[in-house]
Parts: sequence; C-alpha cells; structure tokens
Amino acid sequence: MIPVPQGYLFAAVAAGFKKADKLDLGVICSDRPAVTAGVYTKNRFQAAPVLVCRERLDAVPSARAFLVNSGQANACTGDEGLVNARVTMEMVAEVLGVGTDEVLPASTGVIGAQLRLDRWKAAMPALKENLGKAAVTDAAKAIMTTDTFPKLAWGEVETGNGTIRVAGMAKGAGMISPNMATMLGFVICDAEVDPQWWRETLAWCADRSFNCVTVDGDTSTNDTLMAMANGASGVNVDAQHAREPLREVLLDVCQALAYMIVQDAEGGTKVCRISVAGAKDDAQAELAARAVGHSPLVKTALFGEDPNWGRIVAAVGRSGADFEPGELRLFLGSVLVFADGQPASGDLDAVLVPLMRKQDIDVSISLGDGPGEYTLLASDLSREYVSINADYRS
Repeated sequence: MIPVPQGYLFAAVAAGFKKADKLDLGVICSDRPAVTAGVYTKNRFQAAPVLVCRERLDAVPSARAFLVNSGQANACTGDEGLVNARVTMEMVAEVLGVGTDEVLPASTGVIGAQLRLDRWKAAMPALKENLGKAAVTDAAKAIMTTDTFPKLAWGEVETGNGTIRVAGMAKGAGMISPNMATMLGFVICDAEVDPQWWRETLAWCADRSFNCVTVDGDTSTNDTLMAMANGASGVNVDAQHAREPLREVLLDVCQALAYMIVQDAEGGTKVCRISVAGAKDDAQAELAARAVGHSPLVKTALFGEDPNWGRIVAAVGRSGADFEPGELRLFLGSVLVFADGQPASGDLDAVLVPLMRKQDIDVSISLGDGPGEYTLLASDLSREYVSINADYRS
C-alpha cells in the first residue's frame, strides 16, 4: 500500500475527453491550505493552464487542489483557452468547497483543441461523488495519455517530531525533453515548510531529475511540475537539519518518476544512462550528453541492439563541447571501447552484444580531467514511436 501523505483526498472520473470509459479528469485536494510551488515549461507557447498557475503562484504561494485533465492540452488556444481554464477552476472549486483561485489547473493532450466545457459540466456530479473514494493510483491513471502505466513514487522522513510523507505522480511518454520538469508531475507532502525554501527545493530537484531526461528532444507547451506541502503531519522543517532529509526524499521521488518516464517512452525498449565527466564545466558536459541522447543514429542503434560506438563518438564530436579528441574515453557498461583517438583492442562486438540486449545501458564518457559532469537518461527510438506519433490524432 502506498503511504499517502496526511490530509489529501483524490477524485478521478471518465469525462469523455478521450474515450467514454477512460479516466481522464483527476483532482488532488488538500483538506487545508498548502504551501505550493511550481516550475513550468520554457516553451514560448505556454498552455493556458501554465499561464494561469504561474500567475496564481507568483501572487500567493498556496493552494488547495490540483485539477488535471488529459485528452486536450488547452495549448495555443488564445484568450478563449484562458477563459475556459478559469471556468473549469470555478466548476471544480464549487465541487470542492474551496475558492476558485485555490484550484490549480493542468492539461495534457492534443495542442490547439478548446476544452469541451459541456463535458466538464456533465462530469461534475460524478467528480463530487468520487471525491475521497478514489485512490492515488486512480488519479495517476487519469493524467495518462500515451503512457502505458501510471507513474507513482513515494518516500518518508522520520524525525523526532513524527513522520513526513512524500508522494508523487507523473505522466509523460512522448514530447519529452523537459526544460523545467516533465510533461505533468504532481507531488504532495504533509510537512510544514517555508514557501521560499519549498520553491527553491522543487526547482533544485527538477534540475536533477526531470530536466535530465529525453525521449525525443521535444519540449512541450504544457510541462508542469507542482508540489504541495500542507503541514498535516504536524512536523515543521524550518531547521536545516530537518530540511536536508526532506530535500533528499523529494529528490528520490522526482528521480524515480523521471526514470519511469524514460522507461515508458513511446515505443521505447531501452533506458540509456549517459554520464559525462572530466569536462571543463558542467555546461560542457551537458552539451556532450545531450548530443548523444538526442542523436537519432545513437537511439536507433540502441533499439537495434547494435554496439555501434562510433555514433556516440561522432555525436560528442559535433556537440560543441570544448575538449581534446585525444583525451576522450568511452565506456559501454564497464567495457572501454575508445581511447587515445582509436578503438580499444580486442573483439569489441563479441563483448558488447550481450550488454546491448539489456534494458538499462550505461554509457560513460570522459572528456579530460576537468571538474564538469552531467548525467542524462535517454530512450531509444523505435518503429513503434513513429507509428504512435504518425497516428496520434487518428
């Protein structure tokens, strides 16, 4: 059983946004005002719910509920989309008995489609009836689009004053190369926290989790990661010695969810951990890692279980990272395959073929003896990915 933080209720219903019998509308509600933080996509075309949440949390760092729909992204929908987002907030606020501005919306699905407000209105009685009866797993299912499984992670912090619980859910399988967070991610916690610290901590965790994954190199219009902490546990984390353990558990939850996103990549069969070290700085290491993780040739070689290490070396070479080619060292798993400007000796294919059959593949790259390092999780690129996205609106 998932140890759900205290003071939260869930609702999940099938509103008909996608298919008649599929959960596609979810609510996470705190029984009291909760300190809330968010990080959002840096795509210039930010969806209506992103704009609404940013404005709301910039003004007041607290909320009572996350409202999530799948099937329609409410992105690139102009002023009508903003009005519609606020109308849905009003509908759900009435159901929950909270203020409209205490509801934070998030949407995922097809870009450009206006919300079906008639279906929203029709779903409100069922949402009210379901509130408190749904499990956290139901809410995680309601936010899925092309995901094949609900993504949930959790952890606990034991303190002298009691136990703090953290739980998170995320959705994302395609259009994944976040520049803030994942497509949609929600974290709930029952600690009492300082708003500024909570905001800074969530951004710190996003940079070390969701911002370090890629499926296809696309950054969505709707990327949203939000976190509530409602204090229902009675444990205050205002002291540094209490903050650090909570930050580490929050990071663990975010990293677990980020891994699941790559694991569940559309059509994906591999999770490739690309670790770059020895760069002149972290930014140079990231350039190299992302060039490898985004390369269609590297990704298709992973799918084909082909140990074509030359594609990795070539990707690093064109990455823009500043390094001396003769200093590059490349390992696949624990096997040295390239150093001193040439392949390692021996029958590399024979050694590497068994490694390439695994789901998780480690690629380690050293660019020299500098302090810079970066790790990126990347998926492979399969025929199924092309099929899913060619037929996405069919």
